[in-house]
Amino acid sequence: MRAKSVGKSVNQALRYALVVGGAIVSILLFLLASASENSGFFGRYYTWLLGVNAGMAVLLLVLVIVALARLYSRYKAGKFGSRLVARLVLLFAGIGILPGLVIFMVSVQFVSHSIDSWFDVKIEAALESGLNLGRAALDEAVAELGATGQTAAATLAGQDAVMVQGVLTGLVNDVSGLQSAMLLAADGTVLASSAQDRNANLELDRPTPNMLKSAALPGGYARPEGTVEREVSGEDESQNGLDAATGLRLRVVLAVPEAAGMEARYLQLLQAVPVNLASNAVVLRSASEEYRARDQARRGLRKMYGGTLTLTLLLAIFGAIGSAFLMAGNLAQPLLVLAEGTQAVAEGDLSPRPTVETNDELGTLTRSFNAMTGQLFEARSAVERNRMALQNAKAHLESVLANMSAGVLVLDAEGRVVNSNDAAYRILQVEPGALAGPLASIPGLETFYNCVTRAISAQSAQSAAGGDRRRRAHWQQQIEIPRRGSGDEQDHDITLLARGSRLPVGTGSGFIVVFDDISDVISAQRSVAWGEVARRLAHEIKNPLTPIQLSAERLQMKLEGSLPPHEAELLKKSTSTIVNQVDAMKRMVDDFRDYARTPPAVLEPLDLNALIDEILQLYLTGDASDVIHAVLAPDLPKVMGDPTQLRQVIHNLVQNAQDALADRGPQAPSPRVDVTTEAIHYEGADGAAGTAVRLAITDNGPGFSPRILARAFEPYVTSKARGTGLGLPMVKKIIDEHGGRIDIGNRADGCGASVFILLLKLAPEANLAEI
Repeated sequence: MRAKSVGKSVNQALRYALVVGGAIVSILLFLLASASENSGFFGRYYTWLLGVNAGMAVLLLVLVIVALARLYSRYKAGKFGSRLVARLVLLFAGIGILPGLVIFMVSVQFVSHSIDSWFDVKIEAALESGLNLGRAALDEAVAELGATGQTAAATLAGQDAVMVQGVLTGLVNDVSGLQSAMLLAADGTVLASSAQDRNANLELDRPTPNMLKSAALPGGYARPEGTVEREVSGEDESQNGLDAATGLRLRVVLAVPEAAGMEARYLQLLQAVPVNLASNAVVLRSASEEYRARDQARRGLRKMYGGTLTLTLLLAIFGAIGSAFLMAGNLAQPLLVLAEGTQAVAEGDLSPRPTVETNDELGTLTRSFNAMTGQLFEARSAVERNRMALQNAKAHLESVLANMSAGVLVLDAEGRVVNSNDAAYRILQVEPGALAGPLASIPGLETFYNCVTRAISAQSAQSAAGGDRRRRAHWQQQIEIPRRGSGDEQDHDITLLARGSRLPVGTGSGFIVVFDDISDVISAQRSVAWGEVARRLAHEIKNPLTPIQLSAERLQMKLEGSLPPHEAELLKKSTSTIVNQVDAMKRMVDDFRDYARTPPAVLEPLDLNALIDEILQLYLTGDASDVIHAVLAPDLPKVMGDPTQLRQVIHNLVQNAQDALADRGPQAPSPRVDVTTEAIHYEGADGAAGTAVRLAITDNGPGFSPRILARAFEPYVTSKARGTGLGLPMVKKIIDEHGGRIDIGNRADGCGASVFILLLKLAPEANLAEI
């Protein structure tokens, strides 16, 4: 995208440069036409114009170099369309440059010969002859006026003021074109004067000191003066006001021949040049000035025209190259768009390409390509949506299978495990990754495999025989999987409830087996059965025990005095045995009765920490011999519980922990029982936060055996030599009455047993405090 933006910027810069270049070319042509008529304008602004034009040419050259560099880099990189653009640029640039070079060469030759033809030798000779003719006419008029002045000066010699004024007036009236006649002193003071215009200010026409010095010399001062005269005769004297008013005129200043010893006087005559001679002199002067100016500027004109044409050629060349880039880019753009679209489609990108807004076949082709990629994009989007839906469904199914409490196994036709979930490893008690390959070859699962294959065969036979279709879909069977501990000691068995059916696997068929561990269900059933047995035994056995005891005691009392001593001793011993056994049976019957008929729990707010502390006082002596250590959580919320029943639970568990410490070996560490409480915070099913109280009792004894762990809450399951096996069942029954949960197990470090009781019913004030 960045390369595209840079290319677009370069194209825009070229467009702007072409527009500016066209404007500059127009300005140059205008200046060329103006300079051909005004060489002064050319002389003043030529350097500035040359710098501006050269700067624009350099700017266009930089843009052209940048464009050429980009094209070269794309060409070397093998970018699609670069060869086509290069060919088009060369073609269009050649079309623009070659005619421009031809026109430039012809124009340079034409301008050079034209400028040389302007300055012909005949024209220069004619102008020189006209100037000589004008000089001769003026010289003749000056000589004629000088002769008149000589005559008048001789007449004025020795004359008084009255005679002088008359002579001067006569001169003005008699000599044609004579403007004024003045008699001046040696310091230039006007002594007498006469003029055709009586209102004229003759003070402005007085001769300068230099003129008076020249008049004192032989021949006097006689010269034409005025604008034309300075051009014709080369006179540099400044003209006065009358000269500016009358234009070209003749001035003669002569010394009056005075007698020796008299003050020197000077006669000045001013005569206007005839109108026809003056007008011809003006025309001749203008023509001569213009010709000399052009002759002096001939090299400048050549330089100007050559430089202008050269800059015009450069601008035309750079403009042609820039136009070639623009036209080549415009022609190649649809092909480049199609090439980028094709490459993007090959890479999997089906997004719409930029449309070339043209009405020709290339525009139609790009629009058709976009329509095709749009259809492919919609089709791929639909496929992608379906794929995502399948992936989500698969992920959901895998999540469901991974979080199912039941185990799932998928087998192919040869009995190899194709798929399984985490619960299958947990229920079958195998290592992660062990459920792979043939199920029959997995250690410990041979019985499971045999039962599954028999069930599958039976279900297939029933289906082939046309049995009930409702039972034909799947099979169900209870399976016992034996487990063995270390050595030959038998571990607890696993009771599974398995269901299965046929399932397509790959191109063939297979089976799916769903199973769950119902060992706890069987244990609960046993507990219910034992409760019913205990109730009946308590009723049926307790009734004859009292008569038996009374009969034995009566026999001893009646026969003890009538028997020999040794026989009396035997009778006493036998009677005592009968009475003791009857008492033991009574106690056993009472335990049965208590287990079968546990009174319902009377729940009330209870401080569990205070209850534990009260009970532990019966076991603690307050010295270093104490093995029970309590860690009770402060600010523990109160629970809803029956103090009598919970006291029985804590007594039972603490006593069991102490009994387990008595079975330790001599190398065992110091005995220890830990009683801890803590508040557990959890998130309920509705998302609300909840709090529960957990009681944990752990010891560092030998721990539970696997057989005891499997059936710990069943009656008469015990590892004690003199135990009844009703302690933990009673504890579980009480905790169930409280709506709690009890879990037993061995510690993670393998050193001892642990019992965890979780009480979920908190006192109302505890719930309010939590809120």
